[in-house]
Amino acid sequence: MAKYQCMCGWIYDEDVGEPSQNIPPGTKFEDLPDTFRCPQCGLGKNAFRKIEE
Repeated sequence: MAKYQCMCGWIYDEDVGEPSQNIPPGTKFEDLPDTFRCPQCGLGKNAFRKIEE
C-alpha cells in the first residue's frame, strides 16, 4: 500500500490508517473523507503528495 506525506512532514500510511480520526488500516488515500485533516498541522488532503507505492 502507498504512503502520502503532508507538507508539514507527517506521513499517512495506508497500511496503518489514522486511528485518531477513526480511519482503519488498509484505507486508501483516495478513499479518505473530504473532511480528513493532517493530525499534525490540520491541512487537508490537497497538502499531501504520494511518496511510496
